[in-house]
Amino acid sequence: MEYLPRTYSVLSVAAAEKFHTSLRELLPAGRYSPVRCANDASEARRCILESRYDIIVISAPLRGEFGAHLAQHLAEHSAAGILLLMKAEYYSDVSAQVTPCGVLTLPKPTSPQMMLQCMELLCGTRERLRRMEQKSASMEEKMAEIRLVNRAKWTLIEKQGMSEQDAHRYIEKQAMDRCVPKRVIAEEILR
Repeated sequence: MEYLPRTYSVLSVAAAEKFHTSLRELLPAGRYSPVRCANDASEARRCILESRYDIIVISAPLRGEFGAHLAQHLAEHSAAGILLLMKAEYYSDVSAQVTPCGVLTLPKPTSPQMMLQCMELLCGTRERLRRMEQKSASMEEKMAEIRLVNRAKWTLIEKQGMSEQDAHRYIEKQAMDRCVPKRVIAEEILR
């Protein structure tokens, strides 16, 4: 499999503007772009409704809430890789709460190197989720085609008096003779 460099969109969620600035400075622009900032959980939720993000970084505590519930919510409702940073004193309890949801956690303060390593882990997680989304979409397309062909077979059985085997053979033969997918033949039959 050939490696193609990808750019990842990032949502930074933190109460402190200083965090947004330091994250922007840390992340290479060619790899992470755009980097959008939200100052609280409600703004982050609005951002998620407006756009999809590959990576979401939450620096707890936020205004109005700690940030663990936001991380869990986003893990359930988006395909983004999520990193939650919090003070070391809260780390073990909060990490135990959010890690089963697929949220990566780090205690604060953390080094730039550790932060970049976590971002790379999140990129890998995002790629894995992207492949799973593609497989799921492909499976859904195949299932839709099977349902369509089955409806066409039952139409041939009811209207033409064919057996199920004959209807299946008819659709396959038409598709092969005309070099088109069975879906096209099924659509024509149903029309």
